[in-house]
Amino acid sequence: MTTDTIAATVRTKANVYFDGKCVSHSLELPDGSKKSVGVILPSALTFNTGAPEVMELVDGACRVKLAGAADWAEYRGGQSFTVPGQSSFQIEVTQTLHYVCHFG
Repeated sequence: MTTDTIAATVRTKANVYFDGKCVSHSLELPDGSKKSVGVILPSALTFNTGAPEVMELVDGACRVKLAGAADWAEYRGGQSFTVPGQSSFQIEVTQTLHYVCHFG
């Protein structure tokens, strides 16, 4: 097994949203990029974005509808989707979703 080492600042206090249905931790890498690593439990939620986001799905399954979109799109672990900044998306998690959110 190969292990890469990356220095990062980790905010150890969890970000808890929607009564605990979404829990994440914030990371900042040496290059200034920001990410969050978390889990969303099965639920139907709406998120608002400040900066553009790329949601990298590690495991689980969901349906996503971006603001202004006519249709829902289905995603599973190993896939990702992009959300514009100053926007929103609806997500219906059908299997507990493990994710990395890349900001900016």
